[in-house]
Amino acid sequence: MTGETSPLFRPLDIGSLHVGNRIVMAPMTRAHSPAGVPGPDIAAYYRRRAAGGTGLLVTEGVAIEHETAVDNPDVPRMHGGAALEGWSRVVEAVHGEGGKIVPQLWHVGPLWGAMSAVDPALKPMRPSGTWGAPGTTSYSRDYVERARRPTEPMTDDDIAAVIEAYATAAANAQAVGFDGVAIHGGHGYLLDSFLWDSTNTRDDAWGGDLQRRVRFPAAVVAAIRARVGPRFPIVFRFSQHKQQDYTARIAEDHEQLGVILRALVDAGVDVLDASARRFDLPAFAGSDLSLAGWAKRLTGAASMAVGSVGLGKSLRESRIDGDAPRCDNIAELERRVAAGEFDLIAIGRLHLAAPDLAATLRRRATLPAYNRAVHEAHLI
Repeated sequence: MTGETSPLFRPLDIGSLHVGNRIVMAPMTRAHSPAGVPGPDIAAYYRRRAAGGTGLLVTEGVAIEHETAVDNPDVPRMHGGAALEGWSRVVEAVHGEGGKIVPQLWHVGPLWGAMSAVDPALKPMRPSGTWGAPGTTSYSRDYVERARRPTEPMTDDDIAAVIEAYATAAANAQAVGFDGVAIHGGHGYLLDSFLWDSTNTRDDAWGGDLQRRVRFPAAVVAAIRARVGPRFPIVFRFSQHKQQDYTARIAEDHEQLGVILRALVDAGVDVLDASARRFDLPAFAGSDLSLAGWAKRLTGAASMAVGSVGLGKSLRESRIDGDAPRCDNIAELERRVAAGEFDLIAIGRLHLAAPDLAATLRRRATLPAYNRAVHEAHLI
């Protein structure tokens, strides 16, 4: 294939959103927004990716208005006049380059305290008061020992307040001009913690079997859908792995996965963002189909893959063993997109290395080299 005939450069419509190609900038936590307010540097950072030709930008995680949503004061917020004004400038900059952008709404849930010191008087939001059974993790032993101490489970009032905070944040995003909204429902954070049986041992309407464990994330989606209307796109990130344990799973087979994902799509999700360490990793034994591929097959909704595009190591592996070498897996990516296995591909680290990554892929040029020390530390 040439760059012009690549399936990566076919347009796609999702509700009211039209994207010119299938390349997405993956959400990546940056913590460069003092007091939660994105400044001109953040606007410039996203503008450069839009100018480079990326079809859709998904922002770093953005805090909803809840006192334990995020534990780092430099993570941006989706509430308050100054933060919303800052986001309006980001949106204007991206739209000025012909780009499209959605914010990823975030509540860290059980992982409150992982990024920075927190007020011990504040109650972290945990379905059952547990952090989760630790396994393969990159967290320090000291943090894990502190985090494993049980806390009070979420009450019905807590659940109602968080649902409302998500809906309000989505309405704020729509009001400042974003092209849709994304929800972080993976990696052991709040919504995911209701899905995982290690963190959700409730025996009420919000816990038990899979149908009940998915009710809280589905209620968040439904509340957002009711607030933003029928055509405003909703993207939902989910994962098998957790930061508490990279080997954890919310579904042991595709039937269980279907129970979860169909409930989310029925509630209003348009795009299922299947977070995995490699975009081509088989999700279940006996099939080559990726997690994103199963998401699309099981629901009929659009799906997005992510993980190690152009790189020979996952993010976790590169943090342990050093920078990831180049890996030209673009032909395999194109094969899967052309076959309709998934619709979009989210790329993180290479977007840090090269704001014009989409143009590089269109030209079939050499992929950029990623250097964590340089590219994670600066707003290139």
